[in-house]
Amino acid sequence: MKNSHTRGPLDHSVREQVVAAATEYFSHFGYEKTTVSDLAKAIGFSKAYIYKFFDSKQAIGEVICSNRLAMLRDIVLSAIADAPTASEKLRRFFKALVEAGSDLFFHDRKLYDIATVSSRDKWPSAVAHEAQLLQLVQEILLAGRQSGEFERKTPLDEASHAIFLVLRPYISPVQLQYNLDTAAEAAQHLSSLILRSLAP
Repeated sequence: MKNSHTRGPLDHSVREQVVAAATEYFSHFGYEKTTVSDLAKAIGFSKAYIYKFFDSKQAIGEVICSNRLAMLRDIVLSAIADAPTASEKLRRFFKALVEAGSDLFFHDRKLYDIATVSSRDKWPSAVAHEAQLLQLVQEILLAGRQSGEFERKTPLDEASHAIFLVLRPYISPVQLQYNLDTAAEAAQHLSSLILRSLAP
């Protein structure tokens, strides 16, 4: 009989094992084509045992998606961290998002599909990610207004949402897959257009 105080770390370890195996499995076979039964067989656990830790396939996908989106945020934050101006931050923000999304599409296509499903079906991880990106746009705008780089007449939330809508076809996984051919060019041209419209 196991001690009750070892249950927590053991459960955490099993959860991590399931997520790691599911990430590997999804990357080969895709999220939508995989069932919990497929995962159970691949991992060597019973389906019931997996359901002890995750109440659905989506719950497993959520963890994987959250991990990927956190990596994406880290890439963006790293890209804008030392930008000398708000204008440069906005350029780097857009460029980093487009490059990271395109990279995931081309190098991890099956995991990109999870991001697409999460965005399409409005999973909590995808909704939170969009909210964080919108918040980042707002912070960049505010910094630009405080430094005198950007105009101050348009309400901040209106300007932030408008910029986010312009960027969406190139940062939303659902839409980016249809805009990959023009994504790099769009990152340059649209950020320039946005910056011109923000000029005081």
